[in-house]
Amino acid sequence: MNKWPLYFVAILLSFIILIPAAYASQVQVTVDGQLVSFPDEPPYIDRTSGRTMVPVKFISDKLGATMKWNKALQQVVFSYKKDSIMLTIGQNYALVNGKKVPFDVPAEIRNNRTMVPLRFISEVFHAEVDWNPDRNLVSVVTAKAKGTWIWNSSLIETEPDNVLRFAADNGVTNLYLQIDTDMASKTYAEFIRRAQERQIQVEALAGRPDWAYRSKREQMRKLIGWVGKYNASVAANERFEGLHFDIEPYLLPEWKTDRNALLEQWMDNARWIEQETKGSGLTVTFDVPFWLHTVKIPETDYSFSAWLLEKFDRLVIMDYRNVALGKDGIVENADAIMREASTLRKQVIVAVETARNSESDRTSFHSMSVEAMEKELQAAHRELARYSSYAGFAMHDYPSWAAMHRK
Repeated sequence: MNKWPLYFVAILLSFIILIPAAYASQVQVTVDGQLVSFPDEPPYIDRTSGRTMVPVKFISDKLGATMKWNKALQQVVFSYKKDSIMLTIGQNYALVNGKKVPFDVPAEIRNNRTMVPLRFISEVFHAEVDWNPDRNLVSVVTAKAKGTWIWNSSLIETEPDNVLRFAADNGVTNLYLQIDTDMASKTYAEFIRRAQERQIQVEALAGRPDWAYRSKREQMRKLIGWVGKYNASVAANERFEGLHFDIEPYLLPEWKTDRNALLEQWMDNARWIEQETKGSGLTVTFDVPFWLHTVKIPETDYSFSAWLLEKFDRLVIMDYRNVALGKDGIVENADAIMREASTLRKQVIVAVETARNSESDRTSFHSMSVEAMEKELQAAHRELARYSSYAGFAMHDYPSWAAMHRK
């Protein structure tokens, strides 16, 4: 009997078995749910430390940092916002804003490409990194904004240290500060300057349900005019970053009795705000309920949330649930507006409630621990990161969120 066919089959089977195994051994990296390709030098696992090494171009292309290479000193320097990270080939530490930070594997050159430890760089840039050994997959979720509301503007007079310390300790990037036009400008200037030193932007917050009425336009004119005059009178690091509107006309009785007429007034005021703020250099944000996509522009099938997204920089979805996943969870409720914003290339912040809420047990984290809330938010963060429109979380509001930490 001729045995060559059997040998041939055995060899063929060995290739069928080995090729997938070899492919699976390659390290894969995703950033915000998107698989990253490495055309020049692929990532690999350092045998000594077990750390994943990636080419430096990945850091600049995918994490949004700028990079400079000093061939003479064998150093690579990354800049991201106000942070600077310097790595030297062969050294097991980096200088982060001038401070030495050790890590367990040095940067190295491989096939003429500078390779750096992914976890260290990602964590320095405030990204989350997870390793799935079953799939040889590293998942990177980039850092997003974190905001909170301050409805009582007197707090920046009575306890500015407490506010800023809490914000910095909890990674806050944006404070939505209600404006009292009777407060001295120097109070705002000092607070905003100190906030910006901590890389925290301050937005001028205002609004009430009846601002949907055309008759209330003068109140909006006063706010916009005051912020514009204030910003023109102070230094660049003392200015408001944007205008933040919380109007919520669905709390008015007309929402039930004559919704279309109320929507027409709200739309007129939104158009007016768009014109009044054009060329101001201010970002304009609207707070909206997560269900606003179900409300249609009168006489059309176009959603009101998409209409607002077309006109303004971003929306904050009041997604007041205390469960990340599943039916009626944070992620599911955010989905529709997230998709709209991704299509329109606009940003969405997802807001959760920390204040006592009488609607239902699911609408606030008030009765839960900070650790339990963080666990849910991290789960939601991983899912929401796949949307290009996802810009981060916001906590409503500062006093109740701070009270959770004091429990």
